[in-house]
Amino acid sequence: MTTISDKIFDAERALYGSDGVHLKNCKFDGEADGESALKESRSIIAEDCYFNLRYPFWHDDRIHLERCEMTELCRAALWYSSDVSIKDSILHGIKALRECRGVSIEGCDVSSLEFGWFSSGITMKDSSASGEYFMLRASDLSFSNVELHGKYSFQYVTDALIEDCYLDTKDAFWHAKNVTVRNSVVKGEYLGWYSDGLTLENCTIIGTQPLCYCKNLSLINCRTEGCDLAFERSEVEADIRSDVLSIKNVLCGCVTVDSVGEIITDEPSARGVVVIRSKESASV
Repeated sequence: MTTISDKIFDAERALYGSDGVHLKNCKFDGEADGESALKESRSIIAEDCYFNLRYPFWHDDRIHLERCEMTELCRAALWYSSDVSIKDSILHGIKALRECRGVSIEGCDVSSLEFGWFSSGITMKDSSASGEYFMLRASDLSFSNVELHGKYSFQYVTDALIEDCYLDTKDAFWHAKNVTVRNSVVKGEYLGWYSDGLTLENCTIIGTQPLCYCKNLSLINCRTEGCDLAFERSEVEADIRSDVLSIKNVLCGCVTVDSVGEIITDEPSARGVVVIRSKESASV
């Protein structure tokens, strides 16, 4: 592997097609304002590097980034790449990750609109993230100890496991399929609408009108805060260890709660059961 240290690159496709390069303390910045510095490259290690130009890692394979910074001007940094490891790094450019496969993100600060679209095999842990439409149509996800702030996150994702996370995101998990969230806080409006196979276990759910129009929905030992008009037209089995403001027209299944402010049943096809523990009663 060739080692390159303490260099500045600003030319168009400066290291195009590289194979086996170890970059140390290098900068991709300058007046030439060149794009696609490492496009079509493989077996690249970048440590303590600074990326301030567009599209550095497209169509790459076997990439390891550690203690690197990608600025707001480093847009669309990693596209169509595979076998990627990113550790202790800053990713602040728009659309930083798209259509990539086999990506590990650890100890990173991600602030990127449209991050992770159409990607698969993504592992993310001990990181923070912000942005809109986070992980749209991504698949095979594993998240742990991630703090996320944004809107419209995890829409259309499939096959995901999310544990010990804090998710503050409106409209999360819309149309999601086969997703499990454990030991997490999920805060936002309109959680999980139109999902299929969404499971929430030991979670706190905060916000209005959660979990409507769902199929195969399961809540295990969860709590809610400020949740009203919940479970409308959903197929659900839920064990909620708290109060719920209101539950509306559960399509089928059973919702068990400590108490509920209002049960709304104004749709004849909604035949789900609500069980209130303290009163040991049920409403259809």
